[in-house]
Amino acid sequence: MEHSKVFSAIKNAYPKLTSSEQAAADFFLQNREKGDFSSKAVAAKLYVSEASLSRFAQKCGFKGYREFIYEYQRPFKEGNPYPNFSQATKEVLSRYQDLLDSSYRLVDEGQMRRVSQMLSHSRCVFVYGMGSSGFAARELGLRLMRTGLLVEAITDSHMIRMNAVLVDETVTVVAITLSGTTQEVLWGVKEARRRGAKVILMTASQDPDVHSLADEVLPLASEEYLSAGLQISPQFPVLVMMDLFFAYYLGSDEFVNRERYRRTMEALLGEQGGNLP
Repeated sequence: MEHSKVFSAIKNAYPKLTSSEQAAADFFLQNREKGDFSSKAVAAKLYVSEASLSRFAQKCGFKGYREFIYEYQRPFKEGNPYPNFSQATKEVLSRYQDLLDSSYRLVDEGQMRRVSQMLSHSRCVFVYGMGSSGFAARELGLRLMRTGLLVEAITDSHMIRMNAVLVDETVTVVAITLSGTTQEVLWGVKEARRRGAKVILMTASQDPDVHSLADEVLPLASEEYLSAGLQISPQFPVLVMMDLFFAYYLGSDEFVNRERYRRTMEALLGEQGGNLP
């Protein structure tokens, strides 16, 4: 089992772990060095019982702590899995890889086709987002516009409120909130759907009440439970899912969408005095 797969097993089990088991999870996810990983040594380091380590390993899908630690240590025995990099570099690159792995598991191709159809059948699209999600909203709006859609990214709380009360059934709203707690965005989503608009929500929240506000929820990978999560830009998991979302939409009517994309790029290059290849 590769190191990243052990990490993925830990992350998948994380929501089911107790506080002492989560302490073990955080330790193994953040560690990048060889060391004494015996149950006695780790239990003493984390101030947890050896029984907690055993239960932690079992919840991660292993028969026990011994099997878990065998798989965890294997990349170290085969050589440093992060050669010639500083600790900070290893940490950041590893976490980005974990988020990519998580995003891969979250993709539902059937859902991607459904949301692509929503956009194709819409008179116009509004993209809501605040803070860092607002930057992603503007990026998504720009990319969709290049395929010929009428799109506007709205990243101001007052504008979201005004827009939400004016939409109708011919409109699709794409709302982005990584945490699922941005009240301005959630209010806009709820109101827009009440007015008949189709709503696509991109979030890492697993709250069923939040999910109920949208017609489709595109789940985002998240590291919100990790103490070192500030090392990773909160835009990254949004951009990954956004790229997947855009790829499926572009392919939903490939000839028309790509032709429109080419024309918009040609217009931009023409303004700059360039030529398309």
